[in-house]
Formats: sequence, structure tokens, C-alpha cells
Amino acid sequence: MKVLLVDDEENMRILIERIVINDGYDFCFASDGEEALEVYEREAPDLVILDVMMPKLNGFEVCQRLRQNSETVPIIFLSAKGDIADIGAGFGVGGDDYLVKPFMHQELSLRIRARLQQHNRAATRKDSLEEYGVKFEPNKNRVEVQGRQIDLTPKEFQILYLLARDPGEVFTREQIIEEIWGDEFMGETTSIAVFVRKIREKIEEDPAHPRYLQTVWRMGYRFGN
Repeated sequence: MKVLLVDDEENMRILIERIVINDGYDFCFASDGEEALEVYEREAPDLVILDVMMPKLNGFEVCQRLRQNSETVPIIFLSAKGDIADIGAGFGVGGDDYLVKPFMHQELSLRIRARLQQHNRAATRKDSLEEYGVKFEPNKNRVEVQGRQIDLTPKEFQILYLLARDPGEVFTREQIIEEIWGDEFMGETTSIAVFVRKIREKIEEDPAHPRYLQTVWRMGYRFGN
């Protein structure tokens, strides 16, 4: 498996290359956002580590470009910008993880391994699922509602797909966090409501009266009745 690092700091490249190689992965590198897209096309990495502040295109823009092209590669943001607004922006554009510099070397190793394992498990899911007129293609992170393709971020897709696999079953916020993020979740449980609101805005005809993604008062969320 191959890891692509995108960072304009030479010292960081040397450090992360050592970590990645020691963990048994191949390594490739880009020093700015535009080069990152070129290297991604050429090298087809299995995971991308993105700095946020870079020349030409920043990390958020690179992530957004990849997701707009339906790329489902795991993306870990690695940045000195550690306030909650930056972390939220990273997840908002489609990032799978966010690690703040400075970091423990072992923690980065564990996160790389966890994201690759999660991605590999996703690749073994069945090709499609259809419930209540909503069609899911998990291997492509693609969803259609009544024939209309919906643009969801990877995390939005994972939450909706998790619920749709068991229509009618209620999932608590804690269960959703455990299934999607595991021990790596860094926000408050209330942030799940933000994801739900954004999903509804994209899939529901009337988000205030949802047909698909429903709230069960004081319990959690379910897909359908």
C-alpha cells in the first residue's frame, strides 16, 4: 500500500517518510497543492496525508477537488491549525481524520492503519443497496434519491448508509460515533445533529419534515419508518 504526503516542510517530509516506510508502506510526496493532484493521478495512493497551509492550493482545496471527482481515498489532515473551526472545516470538505502538530509518531501510525483498515472493509461491502427509493453504491460513496444523484461528503455518506442498512432501527448518537469514528472522535455528540441537518438539506424535499432520515425523540435517528 502507498501513502501520499502533501506538505511543504522538508523536515516533516523526512519524519513522515520514516514513519511510513517503517510501517511497511510505500511513500510518495508532493510539496504543494497543485503538485499533489498531479502526484495523486500518477501514483494512485491508498491514503493521503494533507497539510492545511500550503502554496498554490491549500489542503482543504485539495481534499475538495478529490472528493468532487468521487475519489474515496482516506484523507488525514495533519496541521498546526488545531482550533475546532479548522477541524470542523477539515471534516466538512471530506476529510476522514485530523491530527494536530506536534503529534506522537505512534499515533500517526495507528491512525494510518485504522483508516486503511476501514477503507478496506468498505471495499468488501456489497455493490449496492436500495431502500425507500434511495440507492447506495458503497464502493463509490454514491447515493441517488429517486434517480437524482446526491453529493455527500464521505462522513455524511457513511452515516446515512449505516442507518439505511437497518431501516427502521434507531441508532443513538453514541452508536453512530462508535460505528463511524470509533475512539478517534474528537467533537461533542451534539455535532452528529449538524451532520444530520446537512444530510437532510441534501436528500429531503422538506428537511423540516424528513421522509428518510428521521429523528426519534430522546433516542436517536433512523432511516425510514
